[in-house]
Amino acid sequence: MIGVNNEELAALLKKGVPVIDIRTEPEWRQTGIIAGSHLLTLFDEARRVVDPEGWLKKVRAVAPPDKPVILICRSGNRTAPAAKFLTDSGYATVYNVSQGIIPWIRAGLPTVPYPGP
Repeated sequence: MIGVNNEELAALLKKGVPVIDIRTEPEWRQTGIIAGSHLLTLFDEARRVVDPEGWLKKVRAVAPPDKPVILICRSGNRTAPAAKFLTDSGYATVYNVSQGIIPWIRAGLPTVPYPGP
């Protein structure tokens, strides 16, 4: 797992590294999302892991284990265990947005509205 900040995240986005936003739907609705993010919830509102094997299958559809992937949540607390799960599952390069999307939003960096189901 490689921790990244806003500047590093922006550079990875320009390179086309996929972003997986693991927050919940109410969080996406509240703040919006980074354009092009893959919205794959791993934890429910009570912070319990929901269907890790199903989630891993969805992540693999976005990026196979030999390709890099970025994980983002609200503050970075949920992406750390998610990144560990991915590396334990064979992912070679997992970027963790260390402080989540909140600093991105506070810096005025671009988000788009949640598109809905």
